[in-house]
Amino acid sequence: MTQHHDRTDTPRSTVPAPGHVVTVPNSIDMVALLGPGDEHLRLIEQSFDLDVHVRGNRITLTGEPPEAALVERLLEELVTILRTGQAVTTETVERAIGMLRAETTERPADVLSLNILSNRGRTIRPKTLNQKRYVDAIDKHTVVFGIGPAGTGKTYLAMAKAVQALQNKQVNRIILTRPAVEAGESLGYLPGTLSEKIDPYLRPLYDALHDMLDPETIPKLMAAGTIEVAPLAYMRGRSLNDAFIILDEAQNTSPEQMKMFLTRLGFGSKIVVTGDVTQVDLPSGVRSGLRVVEDILDGIKDLSFNRLTANDVVRHRLVAEIVAAYDAHDAEQQARQRPGPAGPRG
Repeated sequence: MTQHHDRTDTPRSTVPAPGHVVTVPNSIDMVALLGPGDEHLRLIEQSFDLDVHVRGNRITLTGEPPEAALVERLLEELVTILRTGQAVTTETVERAIGMLRAETTERPADVLSLNILSNRGRTIRPKTLNQKRYVDAIDKHTVVFGIGPAGTGKTYLAMAKAVQALQNKQVNRIILTRPAVEAGESLGYLPGTLSEKIDPYLRPLYDALHDMLDPETIPKLMAAGTIEVAPLAYMRGRSLNDAFIILDEAQNTSPEQMKMFLTRLGFGSKIVVTGDVTQVDLPSGVRSGLRVVEDILDGIKDLSFNRLTANDVVRHRLVAEIVAAYDAHDAEQQARQRPGPAGPRG
């Protein structure tokens, strides 16, 4: 594929054949749009079967009309994102291309420029279509399940929505909980105070809180009971009103624990349950409450199940590929273990 992306006056002989011309508004910085060293432009050229030629703020697309139409839509989305004041990165371009290729009704700019929370110059926002749908479900429903592999943002985004709800005075407190199943019955035998014993199992929740709130305010909020981080066993017998409650690592609950947790829901509260059904750490023979809950609660209104996949992993690019490779391996192993037709007995 021929690539043209010079910015200077070009001799007429090197200008590509007439193609579809996109004119970028003069208010848009072309470097911000096309990337430092034209890296966004190169990514577009690699992703579409087109010749792309840039002169000033005019971009000529030469190739099949459907491809040219997709690139025009992509450029419109990137311009819209820039107009919100948000920077466009190679990750932004990659994710916008993925959404356009998936032919979704949602606009990539609406997904990638939705601000949930800003703290110390950092903004938390969904980065994939499924993440946006998950965040929207949290807005619309009282009980939401976010199910998917590590790195898909299911707990992180739920916590950002919890902090947002607290700041907007939609709730009076946040309760973060997860089963301390790794400790089993030995929790009482671990050295240290109860808090020291439990903290390692709750540490990921504290880490996320530090991204979302000023660290010096967190001890005050916890001392006042405005934020509570506790093992799931501490939820028994309580009714939780005016709270945003998150159950993390829910695959490690038994069906009985899941029922106990969901029935803690009080007036003015919202529950988000997150987990990964492929990472169950329960003792052999104990069913996962997260695996059976959808069959039990199917059809109940104001309750939403949301699935995230390896495509929604927003950690390092390699993490998504590792998750996908493990998924493929697991599927292959399961296929091999299925009993075949019975052969003749010897």
